[in-house]
Amino acid sequence: MEKNFIKKLSKSSHKYSHGTVAVIAGSPEYSGAALLCVGGARRGGSGYINFISPDQFTRDLVIRAYPDVVAHKSKTGLEVDAWVIGPGSPKLGRRFAVPFSRYAVLDSVALKLAERIHADFVVITPHEGEARDLGFDIGEGDEGRQKSALEMAIALNCVVVLKGYHTVVASPEGLVAQDELGGPELATAGTGDILAGLIGSMLASWKPLNFNDVVVVVFKAISAHALAAQAAANDLKPITSSDILQYLPITLRQ
Repeated sequence: MEKNFIKKLSKSSHKYSHGTVAVIAGSPEYSGAALLCVGGARRGGSGYINFISPDQFTRDLVIRAYPDVVAHKSKTGLEVDAWVIGPGSPKLGRRFAVPFSRYAVLDSVALKLAERIHADFVVITPHEGEARDLGFDIGEGDEGRQKSALEMAIALNCVVVLKGYHTVVASPEGLVAQDELGGPELATAGTGDILAGLIGSMLASWKPLNFNDVVVVVFKAISAHALAAQAAANDLKPITSSDILQYLPITLRQ
């Protein structure tokens, strides 16, 4: 099991030195996705979280919940270590682009941008249905899912997080890891939004330098996310995604 989830800060650390993140998430119809995704990003170790939305209502909602986050109407001119794009967002057009970054985490409607986003390392987070929508067949059982995730990673030249029971992470360099911690407590709306934000923030903080090391950091995020859900389920029944956010700080101290 992965420990040391959050990168230890040096005595000279400042808010920019341990990672900057920009989140594009939510919409008037799905404003909760913005709150959950930004909430996950706030707990991943990054020192500076930006939130971008053209919708004033969604920006206000995020800032009221998280006054430490900086909200922007536009992504123009923003330079960050990691972008997190897609949870609860409206359709993104073919001309959609963000400034170059080291990392980009794509979820939901942003999954189809995998080959067009300019970043050193791209991470996509589809569930099985979304993977099929991208044109990939998903094999049966753990072995089949691992093989499918690896095929996607190689074809798209990105790290793939194939969500579901026994979530699989695969690198285009051939590394495959499978989660054994996540259970049915994660089967509630919004958990993927939290995970996307958490992954982006942890990548910005740890700053891995190759695809296989990206997998290691992503797997840390998946493990922390699953353990937070377990901890919440020990105290609450049933649990919601908001409960997982509340338990993340406890889990991340391990």
